Amino acid sequence: MILAMMLSATGAMAQIEVEDEDDVDDEDELVVTDQTGNEEIIEFPEAMTYDLDSLLNLYMSKTYLDDNDCNMRDENPIYTKEEYIERLSRIPTVMEMAYNDVVQKFIDRYSGRLRRSISYMLGASNFYMPIFEEALEMYQLPLELKYLPIIESALNPTAVSRVGASGLWQFMIGTGKQYGLQVNSLVDERRDPVKSSYAAARYLKDLYKIFGDWNLVIAAYNCGPENINKAIRRANATTAKTPEGEAAPVIKDYWHIYPYLPRETRGYVPAFIAANYIMTYYSQHNICPMSTRLPAKTDTVMVSRNLHLEQVAEVVGINIDLLRSLNPMYRRDVIPGATEPYALRLPQTEVGKFIDMEDSVYNYKSDELFNKRTEVEVKDDVPTYYHKSKRYARGKKARVSKRTVRVKGRRTTATRKKTTAKKRTTTSKKRKSTSKKRRR
Repeated sequence: MILAMMLSATGAMAQIEVEDEDDVDDEDELVVTDQTGNEEIIEFPEAMTYDLDSLLNLYMSKTYLDDNDCNMRDENPIYTKEEYIERLSRIPTVMEMAYNDVVQKFIDRYSGRLRRSISYMLGASNFYMPIFEEALEMYQLPLELKYLPIIESALNPTAVSRVGASGLWQFMIGTGKQYGLQVNSLVDERRDPVKSSYAAARYLKDLYKIFGDWNLVIAAYNCGPENINKAIRRANATTAKTPEGEAAPVIKDYWHIYPYLPRETRGYVPAFIAANYIMTYYSQHNICPMSTRLPAKTDTVMVSRNLHLEQVAEVVGINIDLLRSLNPMYRRDVIPGATEPYALRLPQTEVGKFIDMEDSVYNYKSDELFNKRTEVEVKDDVPTYYHKSKRYARGKKARVSKRTVRVKGRRTTATRKKTTAKKRTTTSKKRKSTSKKRRR
C-alpha cells in the first residue's frame, strides 16, 4: 500500500472489430467499434507517430547505420490469423502475447507504414539491446521488456514527448528523480542509456509488486498506477457480487479493464505485443535491418573537473557528434565534474589516448569555454545613478503628503488659537462697554 501511494504521487472485454481501412485515421489514432456498435478511439503511442526522417537525421543513424543490400522484395506479405497466433505463441516470453484484432492492427502498422522505422530500430538495437538486457537481468525481469523503448522513444535517446518525458525510457522529471536520475541545467540522466535503463528496471519491478500482472505493469508505466487502479475499480464495480450474492473477486486483467483506460493506454499493450512480434519476425515481412557500424565496445572514464566535449574532440581527435551520441545526458556539452565526478563514455580504442593527454585536454581553451566569473568586484568609486521607480515616487508623494498634513495641522491649531484670542478680546471689550453704560 505504501509503495502504491508512493508511485501514485508520481465484465470481460467486448470483442473488438476494427473499422475498414478507409475509416481509420492514418496519422495517430484508430477508430474501432465494440460488439454493441459503440465507437471508440485508440491513440497510437507517440513514438509510432515519429517522422522517420527525424530518426535518420540522428548522428548515429547518419554515421553508423547503412541501408543493407538485401534480396528481399519491398512488399508486406499477407498471412492468416492462425499464422499470427501461432507465431506469437512461439516467442519465448514470460509475458502473455495474446492476439486480437487490435494487436493485428498494430502489427500491420509496424510491417506496413513503419517498416523503414523498424529497419532503423533493428540496426540501432545492436547497440542498445545489450544495455537493456543487462539492466533487466540484474533485477530478474522478463527480457522481452527490452522492447518497451521501441514504443516509448523509437530508440531515440534525446526524444522528448509532448508532456515533457525524455530519454529512451521516457521518464518524467518527478519519476526520474524518484529513481535517482539527476536533472539540472547541464545534466539530464534520463537521456543516459545505462542509468535510465537501471532506473526503468527498478520502476517496473516496483509496479509488478503492486499489480502482479505484466500487462498491467506496462500499462501503468504508460499512464501511471493511479489510473490503472481507478480503471480496476470501475471495471469491477459492475461485477461487485456473484449471482449467489457473495462478494466477487477483484479481476486484475488488462483486457478486462480495457474500456476504462485512457485512449493511448488502450493501444499501449497491443503496440508492445506487436513490437515483440515485428522485432522477432521482421524477415517474414521482408524488412531488412540497417547494417550497423556502431562502436563495438565503449568504456568510461571518470571526470572530476569541469570539461567541455569540444576539448575532448579537438585534443583526442574524436568527432564531437559521436561524443554527443555516446554522452546524450550532457545537455550543453559541459560535464560539471567540479560539482561531482561524472562519467565520460568514449570508444574503447580512445580511452588510453584520453588518459595520456588528460592535462592537455583540460587546458585546451579552458578560459574561453569556461568564462563564468567566480568573483566580481563592485565598482563603488563612482556616483550611483538610479531611476526613480513609480513605487519610489508613490512612497515619496505619500511621505510629502503626510508632512503637509502635519504642517497644515500645526497651522490650523495656531490659527485656532489666534481666533480664540480675538474672540476673547472682543468679548472682554463688550463686557467693559456694558459695564460703563451701567455706571452711567
